[in-house]
Order: sequence, then structure tokens, then C-alpha cells
Amino acid sequence: MLGVYFSGTGNTKYCVETFVRQFDPSAYIVSIEDPSVVDKIKSQDIIVFGYPVYFSNLPKIVHDFIVNNQKCFYGKKIYIIATMAFFSGDGTGCAARLFDSAHILGGLHLRMPDSISDSPILKTSYKANKKMINRAKEKIGIAVSRLKENNPHKDGLSIFNRVSGLLLQRLWFRNAVSSYKKKPVINTNKCTGCGLCSKLCPTKNIFVEEKAISHDRCTLCYRCVNNCPEKALTVLGEKVYGQYLFKNF
Repeated sequence: MLGVYFSGTGNTKYCVETFVRQFDPSAYIVSIEDPSVVDKIKSQDIIVFGYPVYFSNLPKIVHDFIVNNQKCFYGKKIYIIATMAFFSGDGTGCAARLFDSAHILGGLHLRMPDSISDSPILKTSYKANKKMINRAKEKIGIAVSRLKENNPHKDGLSIFNRVSGLLLQRLWFRNAVSSYKKKPVINTNKCTGCGLCSKLCPTKNIFVEEKAISHDRCTLCYRCVNNCPEKALTVLGEKVYGQYLFKNF
């Protein structure tokens, strides 16, 4: 078994790693950003594939990874994990429909703390976030046991899930993740040009001259926003209210 993931701030990495290690302590995980990821996928029969859900859809970087590497998933058995802050409908189904040459073992939806840190409406307390993480861990334990018993979760894989995801979010935010964005917004008064955002960006979207400069390949992962020591970057809002990184827990 191999865990493959995309994670902006650590939520999905934690969930995939927890699942994989409980199923097989000798298994390992790899990011889709790792240059060796395709070779590692080819060498395994069972793949646990995880990602966060944005607006009931795949992050653009995840969509492109699956589409561009269809051949390496041919004949694989894939268990899909989708993390979300509130609701996704068919979060796992979005990827399952792209894995048309693979066998989908099951799907698991996990609520995790919201990484959007430039909207005060979406912020929750440390206590609430901790409780959410503990519940996700408990659900992972149950899901691992069910997979071993050949009775896996099917979260997000039904036609009902697909309709709810479409009607409640994807239809209204269909342009939110269909393409890369001209983001993040950089406050040049705060930016010190340290270059951390550029090093962390999964799409190589940010460049640093004297100050950071963003182009048009943002996948909305919030990694730069939540790691910037000066809180100089935003995506949806205008001010960072509280940075979120899973390592804080």
C-alpha cells in the first residue's frame, strides 16, 4: 500500500498517513509534488489517494495530476480520502470519476479545520479544531477496520452525493477551481522578500525579486498565507486573522 496526497497546510497529509500506517505499519506516503511519485505509484497495487476539497471540487493541481498521469493508475486499487471544513457532497467522487482505468475500493470524507485564514467567519477555536481532529482520527480507525473486512466506507461515491455536491456548491462556484488563479494578493508594505512563500508554493507561482510577486498559477492551497511570517499574503480576504498549520496541533 502507498499513500499519495496533496496537502496545503497539513490536514490531508496527516489523515492519509494515519490511515496508511494503521492499515500497514510498513507502508509509506508520498506527495504528488515529489518527483518520484509516479514511479512509486507504479510499484504498488493499492493506493490511498488523499486531497482537500475546495467548493465541492478538486484543487486544480490535483485534477491535473490525475489527468496527466492516467496511465500509472491503470488497474490499481484506489481508496480515496477527501478532507473538508464543512461539506463536499461528492468530494471523493470528483476523483473517482477521473480514475476511469482503476478500481475504486471506497471513499472517506473527513472534516478537518479550515485552512482559510483570511476570513473571520471561517475561523474556529483551538478547542473546536482539536475536537474535529480527534473525531477524524476515530473515523479513520473505523474506516481502516472496515477496509480490512472488505466493507469499506463509500462516502461521496453515490449519485445522491454527486447531486448534492453539484447543487449545493459546485454549480454556484464552478469557476472557483476550474483554472489556476491570479493569486495570492501580496501586501508589499509587509513583505520582506524572505522567499519562504516561493519555496513552499506547489505550483511555483510566486517569485521573489525585492518583494514577492504572484503570477497566475495559484491552486488556492493557502500554504503561503499560513506560513508567511509577516502575514503579507491573502487569497479570498484582505487580512490574515489567524494562521493555520496542522503542526500547531
